[in-house]
Amino acid sequence: MAARRVEVDVEGRTLSLSNLDKVLYPRVGFTKGEVIDYYTRVSQALLPHLRDRPLTLKRYPNGVEEPYFYEKNCPSHAPEWVRRERVGKIFYVICDDLPTLVWLANLADLELHPSLSEHDPIERPTVMAFDLDPGPGAGLAECCEVALILREALAALGLDCYAKTSGSKGLQVYVPLNVEDVDYDSGSKRLSQALARHLEAQHPKLIVSQQRKELRRDRVLIDWSQNDEHKTTVCVYSLRGAERPTVSTPLDWDELDDPASLVFCASDVIERVAERGDLFAAVVEQQQRLPDL
Repeated sequence: MAARRVEVDVEGRTLSLSNLDKVLYPRVGFTKGEVIDYYTRVSQALLPHLRDRPLTLKRYPNGVEEPYFYEKNCPSHAPEWVRRERVGKIFYVICDDLPTLVWLANLADLELHPSLSEHDPIERPTVMAFDLDPGPGAGLAECCEVALILREALAALGLDCYAKTSGSKGLQVYVPLNVEDVDYDSGSKRLSQALARHLEAQHPKLIVSQQRKELRRDRVLIDWSQNDEHKTTVCVYSLRGAERPTVSTPLDWDELDDPASLVFCASDVIERVAERGDLFAAVVEQQQRLPDL
């Protein structure tokens, strides 16, 4: 049977959308049309966090209960107006506008994984990121505890930071940089690793800085290794390929006092953005220099 299509105009671009009633989250009946609607309604908050960044797609063509795949190279069938930028041998999609975002959602690109750098220069991060990943026996409550410890440590270095849920089982803490004289190897990667190891030494029963599974029971991994020009991190406001359409959601710090409340689905985030705006705006606006080690 041929795919059912509808043509729509999005900011002057004509898009052919297919199978809008296809269920991508079977447990709750969330459809591709609802995915497109979600991304459209949060686009004003989301797009600044994607602008100029190489984007890795994570596509679920038959929904979250079926196989998915990552895609770095811009699909060959992309409309000519979709922006592409070359990094190394790969031509990445750059999602700067709503038509591109809707086109990606129509591909069932549920998850958006941008670089921590803009495409030029790719070796200069605009943010330092910490992924707080709970091991067996730990959960969001422990992640919140670690996030607050990390915030205090960063404040002692003169750095502001901002928290978001991963949309999965952990939290992420971002430190905006947005300055020219920073790189990964001697800058964000070096500092994030040193800080993770320091906090592990201070809180050995709660924090681990190494990936080894046998070390992670009842502890939270501070994953500093995302600070690398070859890696990506799930974007704020991105859906996740989970049972429900959960979202990587920016937080006020006082919300970490109630870990049980820190799971947000698409409809929750639409309401939060309408009421609060973009709680992660400072991540793309604030300029901070890393201290010397």
